[in-house]
Amino acid sequence: MDPALTERSTRVVSFAKLHRSGERRDRGEFLVEGANSVRAALDTGVARTVLVRADEELRHADILDAARTAGIETLVVTARAADKLAETSTSPGLFAICDLLDTSPRQIIDAAGEKSTIAVGVDIADPGNAGTLIRTADAMGCAGVVLVGSATVDPHNGKAVRASAGSVFHLPVARAQDPHAVVSALRDAGFAVLATAADGELSLDAADAVVSTRAAWLFGNEAHGLPADLLAAADHRVSIPIHGRAESLNIAAAAAVCLYASARATHR
Repeated sequence: MDPALTERSTRVVSFAKLHRSGERRDRGEFLVEGANSVRAALDTGVARTVLVRADEELRHADILDAARTAGIETLVVTARAADKLAETSTSPGLFAICDLLDTSPRQIIDAAGEKSTIAVGVDIADPGNAGTLIRTADAMGCAGVVLVGSATVDPHNGKAVRASAGSVFHLPVARAQDPHAVVSALRDAGFAVLATAADGELSLDAADAVVSTRAAWLFGNEAHGLPADLLAAADHRVSIPIHGRAESLNIAAAAAVCLYASARATHR
């Protein structure tokens, strides 16, 4: 058996550089950690190398066996090497190097069915929120997620991947710079474009007729919400009824409520 790779190993040093967005983009690969993410990467055929901390081999034996059966390279690393690869304070000691999950808004739109929902995150800067949006969209049966805007986070960011709980591997996720171009493409494909707004003219409680066909939800930046020009470009501005004293919901909660309303209306 080959000795465990140390933190000074050329390959470990190279893999650790994938924490940087530019490095991921240039090399066309990204690093994930944790059993859920590694298993999902293997299931979808994007894993190229699996790494495990020496003292965690037995605990992750089933995943390592699946990787070897699929012909995926498996490497053992030392504890210090695992710490170099990890982004979490208590690393699970299991990692995978994966191909980037490249798709486009056009591919998501073209593959969507007649009763489909697409979630569009506009300038979502927090990777935890981006990952949660992807996970929620997956759970609610959406056709895909599009992250748009110059400030949007890379969905291959480690925290975003972990927050998605594997959904980033199951659901098409695209990035785009121009939100207005995405809105135009959605409208041309027959999607009703819906913007969440506290003062929206359409209450979510009365939106079943709109969300039961092709619908695309726009969710805004954590701090500033949706810009005025995108609110104006939407077909409907939809408000979520709030019955308590809270002024608003954060993006994760708002997305969960709205996407659930779409799923309920389309699947009943």
